[in-house]
Amino acid sequence: MTTRIPLVSVIMAVFNDEKFLASSIQSILDQSLADFEFIIVDDGSTDRSKSIISDFVKCDKRVLFVDRSVNKGLPHSLNQALRKATGEFV
Repeated sequence: MTTRIPLVSVIMAVFNDEKFLASSIQSILDQSLADFEFIIVDDGSTDRSKSIISDFVKCDKRVLFVDRSVNKGLPHSLNQALRKATGEFV
């Protein structure tokens, strides 16, 4: 069995963003292009961000969740997402 490679990898880094997180994720999922993977790295959030992301993972197989317990900052989080990306375009 071969693994399907998505056309696009969308990456997002999150740190304590519960207020707008659900609408931000939904906005990406609602795009007309459906051939993508959506990699979300939680950078040690202490609010409800992890729970919100987990809910989307359950509902949409395109969402991939990288959960980190320690905040390392935006550049580190985005680089981690880039390393996980498999799409032809990011």
